[in-house]
Amino acid sequence: MTHTNRNNRLLEISIHVFCWILFFGFPIIMTQSDNGSIDWKAFMRFIIVPASLFAIFYVNYFLLIPKLLFNEHKKKFLAVNAVLTIFMSLTIRWWNDMHVPAPPPDMFRHTPPSQIVFMIRDAASMIFSAGLSVAIRLSIRWNETELARREAVKSMTEAELKNLRNQLNPHFLLNTLNNIYALVAIDTDKAQQAIQELSKLLRYVLYDNQSMYVPLKKETDFIRNYIELMRIRVSEDVNIETNFRVKDNSQTPVAPLIFISLIENAFKHGISPTGQSFIKITIEENEDNIVCTIQNSNHPKSTADKSGSGIGLEQVSKRLELLYPDRHEWKCWLSDNGNVYNSCIKLKL
Repeated sequence: MTHTNRNNRLLEISIHVFCWILFFGFPIIMTQSDNGSIDWKAFMRFIIVPASLFAIFYVNYFLLIPKLLFNEHKKKFLAVNAVLTIFMSLTIRWWNDMHVPAPPPDMFRHTPPSQIVFMIRDAASMIFSAGLSVAIRLSIRWNETELARREAVKSMTEAELKNLRNQLNPHFLLNTLNNIYALVAIDTDKAQQAIQELSKLLRYVLYDNQSMYVPLKKETDFIRNYIELMRIRVSEDVNIETNFRVKDNSQTPVAPLIFISLIENAFKHGISPTGQSFIKITIEENEDNIVCTIQNSNHPKSTADKSGSGIGLEQVSKRLELLYPDRHEWKCWLSDNGNVYNSCIKLKL
């Protein structure tokens, strides 16, 4: 951020210097003779107008605008500018009287223009210079305010994402421990194997999950380990099919644990303790997006079943909005006969 501000400041100074060199260089061109020499006396006559505009511009730029206008002293700002404009107009008239020789009487066929006309012309130029100064300072202030707002939004988003991760980790761990607890009473050997699989999952959850994004290869490896853990506790009547069409050692960044709640949901509602069940999980990586599609037999829990609180899917929705704003699609639907539940998340890269 500091480096960006320094570059912007250097660009601003360069633009100011370049514009004023052109502005002050114009009287030199006007007073240059055919042989290339400069009439410095004539230059001194011309220089007073650019110098007055320069003074008006920077008195406003560095003093009046930040001290008065930005502090809501608008009337005082206008009054000071009016006094300054009148003073500079009178100074220009005095300067011209001192350095510009009076024209010969026969130069004008009619009555020469009144001094008031010249003063009005000079005052209009100075008002324009002051207005230009205000416009530039307001533009800079708006840009600084917008940058500060974006930084605040970014900090707030990061804090909210951290909070969501902190909520998701214990939720995921609780669900997994419940699964292992169910195995202990059924098959101790499988329960021991499940604990080993759990240690692999915890290593990922505790360390890699702290990053905003992880390589897609790590995320799919984590999902494979989770599915293998779940295979241990389900019966042979459950058909679990996986299809990972992901590049070898893919480094495509993806939000960690963004798909796991959907997979948990499939195992929770897609398995019947008495009948045939199936779960099909597909993760596909393309040039422009990552697509996770899950199909499972639909066996919703009864209202008496209090296992789980739905927090996982709620966190998925919030994280998608924060990490992939306007770059994601999430669709859930039941088949016509209500037997198959479908869920699909598409992340645009």
